[in-house]
Amino acid sequence: MLTTASTFTRPALIDWYVRNRARSRALFDLLSEDAYYSRPIALRHPIVFYEGHLPAFSFNTLVKRGLGRPSIDPRLEALFARGIDPHESQGDTAGHARSVSEKYEHAPSLGARGALLGRAPSDARGSWPARDAVQDFAAEADRQVLDALEHGDIDQRGHPLLDRAEAAFAILEHEAMHQETLLYMWHRLPLEQKRRPARYAVVTDAPVPHPEWIQVPAGRATLGLDRADLVFGWDNEQPASAADVAPFTIERHNVTNAKFLEFVEADGYLDARWWRPEDWAWVQAEPVRHPLFWEQHGRAWYWRGMFDLIPLPCSWPVYVSHAEASAYARWRGARLPSEAEFQRAAYGAPSGGDRAYPWGHAAPTPEHGALDFSTWDPHPAGSHPAGRSAWGIDDLVGNGWEWTSTSFAPFAGFTVIPSYPEYSADFFDGEHFVMKGASPVTARELVRPTFRNWFRPRYPYVYATFRCVS
Repeated sequence: MLTTASTFTRPALIDWYVRNRARSRALFDLLSEDAYYSRPIALRHPIVFYEGHLPAFSFNTLVKRGLGRPSIDPRLEALFARGIDPHESQGDTAGHARSVSEKYEHAPSLGARGALLGRAPSDARGSWPARDAVQDFAAEADRQVLDALEHGDIDQRGHPLLDRAEAAFAILEHEAMHQETLLYMWHRLPLEQKRRPARYAVVTDAPVPHPEWIQVPAGRATLGLDRADLVFGWDNEQPASAADVAPFTIERHNVTNAKFLEFVEADGYLDARWWRPEDWAWVQAEPVRHPLFWEQHGRAWYWRGMFDLIPLPCSWPVYVSHAEASAYARWRGARLPSEAEFQRAAYGAPSGGDRAYPWGHAAPTPEHGALDFSTWDPHPAGSHPAGRSAWGIDDLVGNGWEWTSTSFAPFAGFTVIPSYPEYSADFFDGEHFVMKGASPVTARELVRPTFRNWFRPRYPYVYATFRCVS
């Protein structure tokens, strides 16, 4: 959703915050009590951290730093202040963690990205606060944040954190991004530690779409916007930037599980020709032999769904790391699209100019794609024709973030965002790749042309797919 002046009202900000907090609580309610202090992904904090981090980030950013109000509990505010972006040498699995923001820890992910400041408690349950203490802290933080949104002077021209209510928008998008981080963590928990929703269902019986390539003519791709054009955007989305794009041919559909299975069965994970040297070292060291979301039992392949183990849905987009996507593309004699090519394919049009969304200017709905928490798992590729781009390309927004070949880097004229200075700048290191689009659990407020996600190339946990360019 484009964050324009019409969305900047106190009731709108309060409603967004209340919706965010309700959704976060609902996500934690999916878990059994014995999961609370577990660490389903070695590269992420234990689950307890996140229940404190979300309200702590909001309180620290808007109330404490922005408005200069006193602390609630300095120890807990510091403990829950920041997430992590662990190097792939840490933990049991090579990879990256972002977000959204990490970026989601801010990253996904997508939690500031960034190395954990200071020393985090160990994983032992006794090293973290009791859950009642975490929830009491969260309740007081929520009360003070809501009071600030309703009565505080949150829009102060020239203020480094409050100009055009920057801190308010930052905390709202931060929580929305983190909800995706939570769900890809929940995905790694044992099924018995999650409470299956009453209406949980998957769509697996669609046919695998036939391969189809679409020609996109040369044109100009808009990559960033100036601050004046939006009430809020993250610093890596600014300032205005554009690129001339040569003509290219791109797949209409994301690579499906069926197509990727061909690579697996052709021993693609055993052939160094398709992998960058550092990716090949990872494949051998782990070892990696198939996508993380797949499991093999006997000779049968399964998809590890959020609440069920499902016979591999051949028509769903495959979720893989950047390393795996790149290897598959080389095996196919193709490559991944650049960020500019994706932008041209998703938001360009034969008539010139840019669209707000691939389908036009109408706000996103479930008919346009699998996004905004409309489903727990992917949908079959091509099952949302209403979301098709001007060129006839499917699922460019929704059903999975899409890897590009572009290293995460600033646009010319970049300046850090005062409310979250480490959000992007710590990750302009040549070790992260841009992802575009949206996944099934990307909030609609983050669905905009300029939004950029990023992860390390060997981080396999995120809801990320890809398509090839020829």
